[in-house]
Amino acid sequence: MHNNWIAGEWIGASNSQNNLNPSDLDDVVGQYVRASEADVQDAIAAAHAAWPSWSLGTPQQRFDALDRIGAEILARKDELGELLAREEGKTLPEAIGEAARAGQIFKFFAGEALRIVGDIQASVRPGVQVEVTREPIGVVGIITPWNFPIAIPAWKIAPALAYGNCVVFKPADLVPGSAWALADIISRSGLPAGVFNLVMGRGSVVGAALIADPRVDAITFTGSVETGRQILQQTAALQKKAQLELGGKNPLIVLDDADLETALNCAIQGAFYSTGQRCTASSRIIVERGIYDQFTQTLAERTKALRVGHALAPETQIGPVSDESQLQQNLEYVAIGKAEGARLLCGGERLQAAGNGYYFSPAVFADATNDMRISREEIFGPVASVIPADDYEHAVALANDTEFGLSSGICTQSLKHATHFKRASQAGMVMVNVATAGVDYHVPFGGRKGSSHGPREQGRYAQEFFTVVKTAYTLA
Repeated sequence: MHNNWIAGEWIGASNSQNNLNPSDLDDVVGQYVRASEADVQDAIAAAHAAWPSWSLGTPQQRFDALDRIGAEILARKDELGELLAREEGKTLPEAIGEAARAGQIFKFFAGEALRIVGDIQASVRPGVQVEVTREPIGVVGIITPWNFPIAIPAWKIAPALAYGNCVVFKPADLVPGSAWALADIISRSGLPAGVFNLVMGRGSVVGAALIADPRVDAITFTGSVETGRQILQQTAALQKKAQLELGGKNPLIVLDDADLETALNCAIQGAFYSTGQRCTASSRIIVERGIYDQFTQTLAERTKALRVGHALAPETQIGPVSDESQLQQNLEYVAIGKAEGARLLCGGERLQAAGNGYYFSPAVFADATNDMRISREEIFGPVASVIPADDYEHAVALANDTEFGLSSGICTQSLKHATHFKRASQAGMVMVNVATAGVDYHVPFGGRKGSSHGPREQGRYAQEFFTVVKTAYTLA
């Protein structure tokens, strides 16, 4: 039994769940407790009690703890990657890469703990000194999704601790294993009791309690648009700081002058790797008419050749879908796309031969339009819509015609168009001849419009959410 970590102790619960491997439903990854509302209250109380001392601790204390965490993650990245692949379904190389990224994030924010700076400014009044400093918020509730079960927790937990906050962490109920392994590493890092707490369980119980409790000063959430909007309404009523990373319907523009091989690699990696279960996935591929037929035909051929299989198998390129509900959603959207008149070139079926798991063949729709549901709604699976564009200006208009604005990309050899698109794209992250999915850990992450709310995540910009600014005046 894997228990919650509350106030420096492993705490059991009366309720638990089996964590199943989506590659093989007969494989039970482990048994994990589900917290009650009382458990959440205990975790919040522990964080609230620990914060006054921790917030005034030295940067060296924070550096040491975060550096130890990062070092152990990196030393165990293969082991953690295998666990991640078993419980979430990423291929083993992707999973090991995600584990390594989590370690790098903790190492980065260990350094940031030593680089919290302020300003000393001259006052407009004689004899008065002005200091502008950053201080921790307090207790931060962290709610993370299932698709990146160790990297996303890392890029929220690490800055929260680096800037002197205390944490109550609720991972996705579908993938508690990676979160528990991370908490186990954190438990040995030297953090005082109560500074970090893990409460696994349902969002309706754990998440709701975190959001409603006045002792929690801020909520950072990554997940669905619907849930995020509900959280925003609740936190606004409580005047609680909120950071939301939600959905995406990301465009990849392919112009007539693009290097075809580069464009195909960007499309396939962006749309289908990680089984398309990324908010940055390029699910709308907008192609100029001059190369439209050649590109779509070759894309379909390359997609059909992708090897779908067990996440741990060395030959696998695309792992299983996360669970039954996501598989059914993928199938429903394939039916919707056909009914809307898009032309299914390949895939879109459940694969039975691959094993006892949630296997789905990556799908490519051609002749889609930007007003189709498959082009407007986030499917969160390996389903790509290819949309024709008359010219560059038309392609940009199509790319921006969405309620989302997380990531966008363009494949072109034109410096003029690349430069213009970086400015004209209504997205928080823009890629030129690079897949829309896949970002660095030391620079800002986040979007615009319906994709994000609040300050950016990752890199030095994380301080905007995890700290508050104080201005102090002193009569000299």
